[in-house]
Amino acid sequence: MRKANFLLLALAVSAPALADELLESYVTRLGANDHFNSSGQRLTSPALIIRQDRANFHKFGMRDPEDQSDVFFQDANNRELLQQFLSQGHTSSSAYRIIVNGQPLIRVNVYRSRQGDYVDVNIVGE
Repeated sequence: MRKANFLLLALAVSAPALADELLESYVTRLGANDHFNSSGQRLTSPALIIRQDRANFHKFGMRDPEDQSDVFFQDANNRELLQQFLSQGHTSSSAYRIIVNGQPLIRVNVYRSRQGDYVDVNIVGE
């Protein structure tokens, strides 16, 4: 009985260390300007559109009314790694279609895990 209690206590103490850490969460509107790069070319990748949104927000000062600030993507290196962060996250294919074909309001959650940082994106209101 004593060994079982010790094992349960050990598991309870170590459980938070195993959880992924939410670094940041923000809401942003992916407006018309976010769907085009600086050269005026149409973007067709969800990662590129979200990356352009953050570049527009942080670098160019082009913001939609619903755009919230974030700290993580102030860093241009983190914006550059967005494709990798998204591929390691859990965003639905329907959310990707909405991002590419519309101007949705999205929530971006940035996590840190043992395997590295990753991003989940959800359409707000769905």
